[in-house]
Amino acid sequence: MKDDQVSTVSAEQSKPKQSSGPLEPISGSIRLFRRWWRVVVRGGVDQQAVIAKVREDSGFTPHFAFMTSMSAGIAILGLLLSSPAVVIGAMLLSPLMGPILGVGFALAIGDSAWLRESGKAIILGTIISVLFAGLVVVMSPLQTVTAEIAARTRPNLFDLAVALFSALAGAYAMIRGRMGAIVGVAIATALMPPLAVIGFGLATLNWTVFGGSLLLFFTNLMTIALTATAMAWLYGFRSYLSERQSQFQVVAMVAVFVALAIPLGLSLRQIAWEANVSRSANGYIKDQFGKRASVSKLEIDFDAEPILINATVFTPSVIAGAAEESSRVLTRTLGRSISVNVDQFKLETGEDAQSAELAAAKMQAQAQEAEIQVNRLRENLALIAGIPMDDVMLDTSKQRAMVIAKPLPGASLASYYALEQRVAAGAENWTISLRPPAIALPDLVITDGAVIPASTDDLNLIVWAFERINLPLGMDGSLADRAVVKEWLETKNVPIDQETDGDIENGRVTLRWLAPSEAQSPPN
Repeated sequence: MKDDQVSTVSAEQSKPKQSSGPLEPISGSIRLFRRWWRVVVRGGVDQQAVIAKVREDSGFTPHFAFMTSMSAGIAILGLLLSSPAVVIGAMLLSPLMGPILGVGFALAIGDSAWLRESGKAIILGTIISVLFAGLVVVMSPLQTVTAEIAARTRPNLFDLAVALFSALAGAYAMIRGRMGAIVGVAIATALMPPLAVIGFGLATLNWTVFGGSLLLFFTNLMTIALTATAMAWLYGFRSYLSERQSQFQVVAMVAVFVALAIPLGLSLRQIAWEANVSRSANGYIKDQFGKRASVSKLEIDFDAEPILINATVFTPSVIAGAAEESSRVLTRTLGRSISVNVDQFKLETGEDAQSAELAAAKMQAQAQEAEIQVNRLRENLALIAGIPMDDVMLDTSKQRAMVIAKPLPGASLASYYALEQRVAAGAENWTISLRPPAIALPDLVITDGAVIPASTDDLNLIVWAFERINLPLGMDGSLADRAVVKEWLETKNVPIDQETDGDIENGRVTLRWLAPSEAQSPPN
């Protein structure tokens, strides 16, 4: 028996050992990692509590509708004012993250009722946000595309990456119970500002802005939802889906990300090309003028054909033909037709580019201030005259403004004169001329062969109106009374083209406007 055991052991020892192979350590490490993930990471997640929390925040309620409206209102005001701080405040108020995460988790576990509930909240929240933002824009006097609005009209592949990383952080924070991180996720993904920009584009019928911001919102929406689905799978949330349905979801997710990546990648490529054009133009124009020169301003219109580049250069020596040479070189280098316009400002002896640039900036600020004053003057004149702003006539070189007022109910010559003086008081160094309508002129009272003081004031108003209306005047009254008024008007170079006795009592004279054809008629 003992000999048999010895022979068995010897036989086993004589068998060659099987090699574990070079991949055995790697596969073992993978098995250990998967076991650690399943036991330690997944085991520490209370799936029911997470689902209950996500479900609680993903439905449509009056509170959700109110907070969505307020967030949209704050967002569009911040965008119109170009205030990043206000826009960030709108991001923090927005409740849209809840139903989007709800869609992601509902897809992961296969809960169709929850999916419909979250989808309804997203659709209604989107409609409310867009319409409310559009209403604010319609009521606002500010309807220009600001830098904050423009920044959300050209989404690219980087925006997809931001949404992806933010969604990973948000889903992780939700699953692991670290809700404080959701605030940062809300700021990073910025769901509400694109919706506000969609409302702006709709209200102003700017379809370029509308389409670009819509693509940005759709990118954020789909990336967050699908990433939440993937994170729920990764953490092993119990699913009601079959294996085939789960495989279909994976294929659909990949297809969506690819479909989003293609236009966003093309957009990024275009942005990169535009940055290269700007860099090349700035470098070549500066090299053309030497080291002491400085390119102060570079504006590029990529929508123009050919592409238009406007550059401002401070240089110690003015170079003739610099714009044409820049156009030829940049066109040849970049492979696109480019037209360059160079405004050259000569540096004085001993003056550096920075000093000249500061002086130019000061001149530009003064020009902008003057433009603001002109626009304000145009608005004021249009308002008091009751006419469109385009009908106000301005001569900025001579600083003169003239407007033809519409008849105002109950307004006298004194009313129109007061309006002109009010505008003139706020337009320093400007000559303001408001042309009143040819309304009835006040009667004049003559006592003891002289015009009474009150009628003297009326005569001054008549002279003021005559200088603006430029119509001939007729006069009715007794011969003696007319002579008194005519003599007074002659001192003001105001002629009387027609005189009649009329049916006017003594001591009273009436002046009236005549048609141009009645000028220079002989007196009766």
